Amino acid sequence: MDITSIIAQLVGGAAGGTAGGKVVKDSDLGAAGNLIAGALGGLAGGGLLGAVMGAGAAPAAGGADIGAILGQLVGGGVGGLVVQVLVGLVKNKLMSK
Repeated sequence: MDITSIIAQLVGGAAGGTAGGKVVKDSDLGAAGNLIAGALGGLAGGGLLGAVMGAGAAPAAGGADIGAILGQLVGGGVGGLVVQVLVGLVKNKLMSK
């Protein structure tokens, strides 16, 4: 995995985490919490998607492949959204008791 993939996953995850905090109000962790949870989830989600789809097995001959970068961005976004919502719901449920 190269640095471009990692950055795409972090950016996608941060965007997904922010969106998750806005869409599911009970999972909101605040701006910084949403970004951090989303970015961490983006790394995991993008890496998992890359492993499942076989992305990154062989780098493109001409350098960066826009399709692969977009795939990492989307995978990171979905992973970031899922992790942020799960962490937010669990944290907010535990704090309400």
